[in-house]
Amino acid sequence: GGSVERYAVTLVAGFGFRAAATAESLADALSKARAAAGCEEPLARVAAPADKAVSPVFTGFAAVISAEIAAVAAADLSAETPTQAPRVIGKRGVGSVAEAAALAAAGPSAKLLAPRAISDDRAATCALAEGK
Repeated sequence: GGSVERYAVTLVAGFGFRAAATAESLADALSKARAAAGCEEPLARVAAPADKAVSPVFTGFAAVISAEIAAVAAADLSAETPTQAPRVIGKRGVGSVAEAAALAAAGPSAKLLAPRAISDDRAATCALAEGK
C-alpha cells in the first residue's frame, strides 16, 4: 500500500507587451497560452521584465486575476527560448520576452508548456511555464 507523493507545481505566466497593450490584450494572450498548453490551473504569478512589470496595465491586470507579480531583471531574461523573434532579440537580447520571463519566474527547473501565444491585437504575448 504505497502512496504517490504529489509535488506542488508552480504555474507562471510570462508576458511581453507593447506600450499600447491593454488589459484585454494581456487577457487574450493568457487565454490563448492556456489553450495552447491545455492548462487551466490557477497561476502562482505573472511575470514580466522589471521595467514593464510596474506598468499600470500590467499591475491592474495582475490585481484582477489575483496573481502575484514577478518583476524579472534584464540579466535574468537569459533563457534559451523556442521562439526567436529578431526584433525582440535586438531589443531585449532574448528570443521571446514572455517565454524567458516565465522561465525565470518559475525557477531553476522550470519548463515551458508551449511556445508563446500572441494576442489578436498583437500587442501582447504570453507563455506558461511550470516549476517545482
